[in-house]
Amino acid sequence: MPRPPIDVVALADGVLAGNRGAIARAITVVESARPDHRDKASELLSRLAAYTGKAVRVGITGVPGAGKSTFVNALGVRLVERGERVAVVAVDPSSRRTGGSILGDRTRMADLTALEGAFVRPSPSGRHLGGVARATRESMLVLEAAGYGVVIVETVGVGQNEIAVSEMVDTFLLLTLARSGDQLQGIKRGILELADVIAVNKADGEGEGPARVAARELSGAMRLMMPGDVRRPPVLTCSALTGAGLDEVWAAVLAHREWLVGQGSLAARRAQQQEDWMWAMVDAHLQDAVRESARGIRARVEAEVRSGRISAVEGCSRILAAYAVDVQTRGTAD
Repeated sequence: MPRPPIDVVALADGVLAGNRGAIARAITVVESARPDHRDKASELLSRLAAYTGKAVRVGITGVPGAGKSTFVNALGVRLVERGERVAVVAVDPSSRRTGGSILGDRTRMADLTALEGAFVRPSPSGRHLGGVARATRESMLVLEAAGYGVVIVETVGVGQNEIAVSEMVDTFLLLTLARSGDQLQGIKRGILELADVIAVNKADGEGEGPARVAARELSGAMRLMMPGDVRRPPVLTCSALTGAGLDEVWAAVLAHREWLVGQGSLAARRAQQQEDWMWAMVDAHLQDAVRESARGIRARVEAEVRSGRISAVEGCSRILAAYAVDVQTRGTAD
């Protein structure tokens, strides 16, 4: 049985009322790549815009095995128990071959998911780099309009271009852990430069000592990377398993946000994020338009590039030529 058409006014009202079903459907609409859904999503976000912007926006990334989902689960439960409403967009890596996604983060956040004051939304990353789904920004706005005061974006993790998430949140938290040998192994300089707060997780039991050593080494590395009188991200230790240090990590997140406000940087950062979002959407829509225009020749051009009969440069030229013809044809028709 087909779903009824999307009533944007009713959907917006449901989101503002905090109706979980309406929130879920609204996010589904803004995540959709269907042209008719994109139009509805734009109208929906326009109706919700006045109710957004008040949440604390936090991006969390980390080295593989750092326990990002477990950390978010423990921190989120702690915040909800204190009266906060917490929303999580957990971006899950998608297969490049099938487009499928495991969406397993929700299972690792079972405690948080069960709470009335929390909303956890797994979101497949699709073909987009940076550990961030194309509609992550839109999803965040829906959740803010629904009254969630803390919105957390958990990314795929270090190894992709994490600039994307740092450009849509107030505070970028890097979660890492102590390793044998070189404690900095596997952490890229670019990620460290983006971090606003750094936390060494799994500081419990036999791991507590190594975690403190790793924190000291990271602090030293940050002093070398950021010499002079500049703000350097605090490096803390914590344990998502025992809860130790979570309060201090959250206090550091809030302190960073207060620092932004005090510097007059929060409004400027969010204004820049809006501009970045605009161009990201332009890029995404252009890519969709080019793919649609080249639909008739795409399979043939891809096959010729794979076989080596033409170069990637020549293939690109053919695809763009098809797009140019399509644009000209539609312009003449108008």
